[in-house]
Amino acid sequence: MNDLESRIRTSFDRQSMMRTLGAVLAQVEPGRITITAPILPTVRQQHGAGHAGLAFSIGDSAAGYAALTLMPEDAEVMTVEMKINLMSPATGDRLLAQGRVIRPGRRVMVVAADVWAETGDRRKHVAMLQGTMIPV
Repeated sequence: MNDLESRIRTSFDRQSMMRTLGAVLAQVEPGRITITAPILPTVRQQHGAGHAGLAFSIGDSAAGYAALTLMPEDAEVMTVEMKINLMSPATGDRLLAQGRVIRPGRRVMVVAADVWAETGDRRKHVAMLQGTMIPV
């Protein structure tokens, strides 16, 4: 594990929300992050699909950590704003969020994330997020 991945994983491990959701930091690359989370019975909405809050939580974190990979070592990151488009019910075994940096900047970074629901080898695009992050 390189220094960048170690720094990102250490920060991610401090997020109690991600632990609560069962989320896992699956992949770390400069400007790109993948997070997965099971669609547990405790995170479903009234129709049985994964709640939009789950998709938003892991999508926001994937986008934020993608931004953090391009920031100085002593920086942390916070979301300034985030928009989500929910495109399909999140039905399946787990969600996978892939965050990426659209435009890096010193003060504000534009980021995005795509969220898929997966069952076995089937994948369905369920949400898109776009927002801005700020170093703190």
